[in-house]
Amino acid sequence: MRDEQIAPAAAIDPERPLRIAIITETFLPKIDGIVTRLCHTLRHLRARGHTVLVVAPRGVEEFEGTTVHGVSAFPFPLYPELKLAMPRPSVGRALKKFRPDIIHAVNPAVLGVTAFFSSSYERKPLVVSYHTHLPKYLRYYRLGLLEGLLWRSMRTTYNRADLTLATSQVMQRELESHGIRRVHLWRRGVDTDLFHPQRKTAAMRERLTQGHPQEKLLVYIGRLSAEKEIERCREVLAALPGVRLALVGDGPQRKKLEEYFAGTPTHFAGFMQGEELAAAFASADAFFLPSRTETLGLVLLESMAAGCPVVTPLAGGTSDVVQDGVTGFLYDPGAANGAVKAIEKLLFEVELRAGMAQRARADAEQWGWGAATFQLEQYYRRVLAQEARLPRQIAERRTRGASTDVICQELRISKATYRRHAGALAYRPVQE
Repeated sequence: MRDEQIAPAAAIDPERPLRIAIITETFLPKIDGIVTRLCHTLRHLRARGHTVLVVAPRGVEEFEGTTVHGVSAFPFPLYPELKLAMPRPSVGRALKKFRPDIIHAVNPAVLGVTAFFSSSYERKPLVVSYHTHLPKYLRYYRLGLLEGLLWRSMRTTYNRADLTLATSQVMQRELESHGIRRVHLWRRGVDTDLFHPQRKTAAMRERLTQGHPQEKLLVYIGRLSAEKEIERCREVLAALPGVRLALVGDGPQRKKLEEYFAGTPTHFAGFMQGEELAAAFASADAFFLPSRTETLGLVLLESMAAGCPVVTPLAGGTSDVVQDGVTGFLYDPGAANGAVKAIEKLLFEVELRAGMAQRARADAEQWGWGAATFQLEQYYRRVLAQEARLPRQIAERRTRGASTDVICQELRISKATYRRHAGALAYRPVQE
């Protein structure tokens, strides 16, 4: 077949609802920042008329009208809460039957590999989004020597996608610094109706302080896992009398942490969700997230929306969320007593804390999930518009004798995308 005989891909009507396949390594019943974002995204995509198929480790069969194709999974030995699902032929069959316009791989690692194969075989464009800073996690599980290898693997796989989305500008720059191309920002979002200062209750404060509501209440809310560095909370308790700590959540480190915090004014409140979780945020005086591995830190936004100022290290994507000295404090994780000084100032300067609480809430009100999902839809449509143009653009350049490398460079596409459109032509196999 001659180059000029390639039929152009059918253009997508910019108003037509889309068929979107989302392949994710984690989903309900597990709750974390990724799942929270996905659930809100699915609600808003459905409300905008789109049809979505979710492929995820087996757990639920549907979510508010969206079909979930479950894949059998097993617990990850280093992190039993995390269920790993291996690629299976049933996934390819489900995608073929669904006939998506576009495939979106969320944090692809194991199951997400299916997205790359399906994109190639079904000739569908691929979007990837990055949510968990996996290379940095390795050092907390004594696997730090593998960090470079993981970055190289990510660079090879992510660069096969038509678009990679990062959830913070910091993570966008870091991905780009490691050679990952076509990276854009997927804006943050938070449920400002659920997380609200009015959720504060005396009963929740009584519960979290274990009957000492008059004392200062510092909370951490999230997974109890090694990469969250929750042990750093103890130095705060040692330095600041009259401060109580509530750890809301669960995870593989809970037993170890219970032993570590024994004898301190620390309450392990367990897992919460919905209005109960919102009350925990709103009833505290300050929120402390000691982790240095956050790609964004959705819990920071939730705390701010609840009118609870935050303290967190200046690391990862936190600077995208927190305005230092305005909506909370960003401290230097390498400075001695950096966290202690920031928390002391926030807890014991009443007017400062009240002002920060108001500004934190006002800032959070800008970040609704509707706007974040609309932006995602525009990314999908931009990729699909490019998809419709590429066959003719590739054919024109091949007619001029341009090499694969030159075509990919000029059109800013991956070799995987090139092959998807030029697969019917005679060409020498290329290496990624």
